[in-house]
Amino acid sequence: MFKNEEMEINLGPQHPSTHGVLRVQLRLEGETVRHCKPVIGYLHRGVEKICENKTFFQGQVWTDRMDYTSAIANNLGWAEACERLFGITVPRRAQYIRTMLNELNRISSHLVWLGTHAMDIGALTVFLYTWREREDILDMFEAYCGARLTTSALRIGGLPSDLPEGFEAKVRAFLAKFPACLDEYEDLLTENRIWKKRTLGVAKLNAEDAIALGVTGPMLRAAGVPYDIRKAFPYAAYAEMDFEIPTRTEADTYARYLVRLAEMRQSARIVQQCMDGLPEGPVMAKIPKILRSEVNEVYHPTEAPKGEIGYYLVGEKGSLNPYRFHVRAPGFINLQSLPKMAEGGLIADIIAAIGTLDVVLGEIDR
Repeated sequence: MFKNEEMEINLGPQHPSTHGVLRVQLRLEGETVRHCKPVIGYLHRGVEKICENKTFFQGQVWTDRMDYTSAIANNLGWAEACERLFGITVPRRAQYIRTMLNELNRISSHLVWLGTHAMDIGALTVFLYTWREREDILDMFEAYCGARLTTSALRIGGLPSDLPEGFEAKVRAFLAKFPACLDEYEDLLTENRIWKKRTLGVAKLNAEDAIALGVTGPMLRAAGVPYDIRKAFPYAAYAEMDFEIPTRTEADTYARYLVRLAEMRQSARIVQQCMDGLPEGPVMAKIPKILRSEVNEVYHPTEAPKGEIGYYLVGEKGSLNPYRFHVRAPGFINLQSLPKMAEGGLIADIIAAIGTLDVVLGEIDR
């Protein structure tokens, strides 16, 4: 009889398919993963402690630098948490524009995920297609606020400025062509035999385990749980929007792919409603130039592209900056599910398991 010996290997932190500086310790029996342990912290910058030593206005900028593919979603969570802390009411026009920018950001983030995830598995062409549409969205962000990636596009109390001339035409032109682009991605992947072989039944995470681990976002919805903060606890202008929550029940890598594709279609639908129903009026509330907090605390969750991002802020009487700041980062929580998805599977499927999480280490390590 042959004796099977287990082998320990490190995947990352210097590896193109770990999406940053993620290290995964693996123990293998042949090609089967028997133990999987994510190791993080290589990109830790102390964002939370830095924000505790910045004013509430200055802290906005640091939220961009966590999940840099979802800068506007991060900005929105911080701005709304501060607005709840200070009791600020945001003008309705600003709420509509925020919602529109947030959904464009969701599409952009999902396009980054789709292109890189497909490339990790071996479908190189899709990356070129998704980057084409992502460039259109980044051009819109640049037209609005002058930045493409770390945008700082929002402000506590509203927006830094109204929409520039020609912005609406750019958005409408994008919305006119984007459904056909999604069809192209589906033509390349959805019924592709190799893609289905690499994703169907791979890295499964059932609803019970997902809920127990605190997993949110597309990961949870692909397990059949229709939980979306935009519906459960509406914020910005989402209470006025008509959209669906895409779900699947298969709870595997393929299901998460289908959920994110469907989410992009719903995001485009929300952007269209924002443009069609955009109200007139100011885009910035009348607030003091210096915000001094009272003794107060708030936890404010929003639905980022990767799941629930929550900001916990504690105010100190008369202080210009938060006494305590903590982020519930969806990538950090969702990464806990990697051992559940990977153990018992093949080493070749680890890349698909990591990719389906849509990890950004800037958010996880902070």
